[in-house]
This record gives sequence, C-alpha cells and structure tokens, in this order.
Amino acid sequence: MKVIVKREFMNYIRNPVLWIAFIVILWGVYQEVSPYLQIRYFQSEEEVTEQTSRIKTFEDISDADVMQGYARATEEQTVFYGMKSIQEVLAESFDLTKEEAAQVTADVLDKNLNIEESCDYLEEKFGYSGWDFYFKNYDYCPGTMESVNGFIREKLDEHPFSWYIAMKFADFAGLYMGFAAAVLLAFLFIRDTKKDTYELLHTKPVSACSYILGKAGGGMAVILLILAVLNLVFGVLCVIQGNKAGFPVSFLDFPKATLLYIMPNMLMIVSVYSVMALIFRNPLPAAPFLFLHMIYSNMGTTGPDGSYDYTGRFLAIMVRFPGRLFEITPPPMWMMNQIFLAVASVILLVCSVNIWKRRRYY
Repeated sequence: MKVIVKREFMNYIRNPVLWIAFIVILWGVYQEVSPYLQIRYFQSEEEVTEQTSRIKTFEDISDADVMQGYARATEEQTVFYGMKSIQEVLAESFDLTKEEAAQVTADVLDKNLNIEESCDYLEEKFGYSGWDFYFKNYDYCPGTMESVNGFIREKLDEHPFSWYIAMKFADFAGLYMGFAAAVLLAFLFIRDTKKDTYELLHTKPVSACSYILGKAGGGMAVILLILAVLNLVFGVLCVIQGNKAGFPVSFLDFPKATLLYIMPNMLMIVSVYSVMALIFRNPLPAAPFLFLHMIYSNMGTTGPDGSYDYTGRFLAIMVRFPGRLFEITPPPMWMMNQIFLAVASVILLVCSVNIWKRRRYY
C-alpha cells in the first residue's frame, strides 16, 4: 500500500495541474481572508470616520464589518438607519413624494417604535410584509472609537482572534479545496481504468484493500500537502497580525478548523471518486455529480422569518461561515453531518474494495 501511496503522490507532484490549482487556491483564499487580518483597535475618532465614510451604497452597508468602523447596533440605531433606507424605498416604489416618505420615517422615530412594532406599523400602512429585511441589514451601524473597540474586546473575550480568522479560513479554503479536489482527484483513477491497464491490474498479486486504500491515500496525501501549506501561510499571518494588534492568538486554531470542517469533506470526495471509478470503470462520471453536490451544499434556505440565508444542508460536503467576522456561528447539526460524512466515506471505501474483488481475474 505504501508503494501505491508514494507512486500516486509523486504522480501528482509532477502534474502541472496541481500547481496551477494550488496557486488559484492560495490567491483566492488570501483575497477573501486578508481583509479580516487588518482588524485592529482604532486610535482616534478621525480614523473611524475615515473608514465609515467609504461605505456609500446599501449593499456595502449590509456587508460592512468592524474594519470599516461598524459595530453591533442598538435597537434604536437599527430602527433609525433602517427607516432612512425604507424612506428611499417608499419614495421610489410606493408613489410617495420625498416629503411624504420623510413624514413616515419621522412618525416611526417619534413614536420610539422597536423593530417589530415598526414592521407592523409599515405593514398596516402599506400592505407589505417584508420590512424586516431592511432592519436586518442595519444590525451593524457606524460606530465611535469607543463603541467599535469595545465591541472588539467583547468578542475577543469569547474567542481568540485566531479562532474567528480560522473559521473564515475554513469557510473559503473549504470552498476552493472542494472544487479543486473535484478536478484533481479525477486523475487518481483515470490511468488505471483504461481497459488494458484495468484488466492487467486485476492479475497482479496486490490485495484489493491495499490497492483501494493506496489510491485513496495518495489522493489524500496531496490534499493534506495543500492544506498544510495553507495552514502554515495563514496561521503565521494571523499570529503576526494578531500579535501586532495586541489580540489573543493561537496557531492551533487553524489545524483544528481544518480537521473539523474540511477534512471529512475531502475524504468524502476521494471516496466518491473511488467507488464511481470502479462502478463505471471511469472516474469522470463522478465529476458532474460532485460539482452538483457542492452547488447544493452552498445553496441557502428560506428561514421562518422569510429571509434567505445560508443555514447548512443535510449531506453537504462544505461547511460555510458567511456573514461578519465576529458573528460567526457553525451551521446547525454541522458536527453530526461531518461525522456522517466520515462514516459514509469508510462505507464507500469498503464498497470499492468489494467491487475490486468481484472483478478480479485469477
């Protein structure tokens, strides 16, 4: 088995597709994670104002985070900023003049209504029930130096800075690695499933278990190599930036996140390729299945409040952590799903071994 693992690993090392994929993954993850590495305590009100003034559009506001000088809003602030946005909608889509829309906003603010009461008031007045969307996008608002720094300290009391960055790293590394693995692992069986090679391999004195585990081990070794380099790069960057900002950090948060949120997914992809390559005597039918499965894994769902968001899906082969850095929470039942993927991967590998045995020539 060790010989097969080593052979497959060296075949990948010599394959230029691996290095192209690695560069794309490294660059893609860096583009997504690097903005969060810039978070630090603000030193003056002018610095906060400079950052918040760069946020111009509604879409930017809904994505603004602490590095842009935004912090968790009070309910009064959420109502204020939400109503300012709703005021524009009323003028544009409900045939109100700007003065009439401004009067609606003034009425809500003068009555000191909370979010739920504001939604009820607007629904009763205009017959539309989707107003909570606008308030939800203002759960963060422009802060002061004191409020933003206080919010950062509060969140760092719950988890070290590296924990949050590791979650974002697992989010985007898992995304890029999933699609990269769906391409790279197609090479794992593609030579061996050619007709002459496939029949010849079944005449060799190598056991089915050694062959299947060797092939899967070779594929996982390459995945581990890429993930090890990614962990090293982003773990070191996080420790350097965290120490510079005076934040608590631990390099071990990165391998922990990788082990929990990425490795079961990679093992599942390897196992799917193994069993489908032997069923069809060609690994390529697994590729469209895996791509569709990853699209399914990234789809959002409509929650009880009618909002559309990512919540995690049963049998998903990706674990995502969308949203603002300090609001990260693992999706529901993620641990059960990851355990299921690991168990299912073992079952698929056992099935692969049995398929190989049934087609052996003596």
